[in-house]
Amino acid sequence: MALADLLPDATLLDVVNDWLDAFGAALAADDIDGAVSLFVEDSHWRDLLAFTWSIQSIAGKSEITTALQQSLGATRPEDFHVPCQRTAPRMVTRAGVETLEAIFAFDTATGPANGVLRLVREDGDTDESADGNGGEWRAWILMTALDEIRGHEEHTGAHRPDGESYSREFGGDNWLDERTKAGAYEGHEPEVLVVGGGQAGLAIAACLGQLGVDTLIIDRHENIGDAWRKRYHALTLHNQVHVNHLPYMPFPPNWPLYIPKDKLANWFEAYAESMELNIWTSTEIDGGSYDDAAGRWDITLANGSGTTRTIRPQHVVYAVGVSGIPIHPDLPGLKDFAGEVIHSGAYTAGSKWRGKKALVLGTGNSGHDVAQDLHANDVDVSLVQRGTSTIVSLEQGQTVYALYDEGPPTADCDLLATANPYPVLIQGYKLAALSMQAADKDMLDGLSAKGFKHDIGPPDSTGFQMKYLRQGGGYCLNVGCSELIIEGKVGLIQYDDIEKFVPEGAAMKDGSIVEADLLVTATGYKNQREVVRATLGDEVADKIGPVWGFGEERELRNIWRRTQQPGLWFTAGGLPQVRIYSKYLALQIKACQVGLLDKAQLLD
Repeated sequence: MALADLLPDATLLDVVNDWLDAFGAALAADDIDGAVSLFVEDSHWRDLLAFTWSIQSIAGKSEITTALQQSLGATRPEDFHVPCQRTAPRMVTRAGVETLEAIFAFDTATGPANGVLRLVREDGDTDESADGNGGEWRAWILMTALDEIRGHEEHTGAHRPDGESYSREFGGDNWLDERTKAGAYEGHEPEVLVVGGGQAGLAIAACLGQLGVDTLIIDRHENIGDAWRKRYHALTLHNQVHVNHLPYMPFPPNWPLYIPKDKLANWFEAYAESMELNIWTSTEIDGGSYDDAAGRWDITLANGSGTTRTIRPQHVVYAVGVSGIPIHPDLPGLKDFAGEVIHSGAYTAGSKWRGKKALVLGTGNSGHDVAQDLHANDVDVSLVQRGTSTIVSLEQGQTVYALYDEGPPTADCDLLATANPYPVLIQGYKLAALSMQAADKDMLDGLSAKGFKHDIGPPDSTGFQMKYLRQGGGYCLNVGCSELIIEGKVGLIQYDDIEKFVPEGAAMKDGSIVEADLLVTATGYKNQREVVRATLGDEVADKIGPVWGFGEERELRNIWRRTQQPGLWFTAGGLPQVRIYSKYLALQIKACQVGLLDKAQLLD
């Protein structure tokens, strides 16, 4: 019998409260050993600024002990409790483990904080007692997250602006006058420059704005939303609407399950206006350097009219995501190819190529979608596969967001989603990948029969989502192209069978030629580090190291937290990630501005 059948809701709350009371009492008494004794040996603590002023994953009792020794004195946590407005404690299964899950709140010397607690029975004795006393409940996972900096709360709700500066000031500036002056930056400098006006840039600028941090976004496109608007004609998001909201402004409840690109692009424009974001479009960085003595950047900006301007922000946040520098592969003989070569980022629609022949190099999401669009426009198209890809049906791909279908509101789900440290993600994604593979067996068998090379997420069989987190690509959520490959309506060529490109197309090693009028290279984009290299130079790029992917710290590298370069930050990801983590990035920058972060004691 499952624990969920044994323990009534009232008992679940009692168990959680007992653990929180014991944990809080031990911390208040500086009894770190007592606090750590409340964890199982194979335990995990993920902290988002509340104790460590960083995004940290800590594993095992020994590391938890060290982390508390370093942070407890400055944090002074107290008043651990389960808020009545949050989702009630409940029994759930996470990463194959049945656990008692609860959202809690507490207070720190810096401000209020939230947390997630997942308890398990250490001895596994669950059948002898129906009152919850059959064994000791100990923490398997603890997540703690700073919610606000006291005295510097978000300008929302009770702290919303009163508008006195322009309300009924007849003869003076009105709201529009003030907005125009704020966005012109004549006579004042932005505190933060955000590079990129996609979802990542808009989300961090919105969060900074609500903390009173003067922020300017620059974007190379003519209009906000163009990063989506200019992509291929048929593009629609591959995850569902309820996981994709931006901070402060959820999508309307009548929006479609999968959002079309142009609808999303238009929303971005409306969002930027509603959140009063300062944006300069058709503008890019034309060089810059950091003034260590002043703690500021000297950044030269160039706009579409050919003029430049130098600004001196204290912080620069790169938010270019995957829309930075396209990777153009060096293919043998490509210079001799007489057809057109375009990167998938520049592909819009296949109607121009109707009745012609095309090759699409790359078998990830973009490659599949471009090939499917070309086929729909009566183009004779073949995919060229260079390595294995993880293929998942669109329906099965949504299971990684199953938490958001469980009933709790989005804010609660966001907290619960952050409570999975790297080792638990690995464990959960392995189980999910196996389930997806079993559900998609017929499709995958059909692809194998056509010679398509697919995998389950090497090296540890963790599926498409971990591939995304590690390398940003190498997978496809299938919306129909796999069936076209299986039916022979979209061709498949292995890159290793190509000798070189010739004027007519691809010369194969068997002596044949695959004719083509078009080659689309769906080969991805360079790491954000290379965008920094192109704009701020080698010294800064080499200093920060890689961006994205997991490092030894069990967290994504150089994302949403301080880098080795003072005043340089990165944000990236899909809508769910930027909604969640922009808050924590904004809190760190605000802490720098008010002198808190430099004083914080960080974990080694």
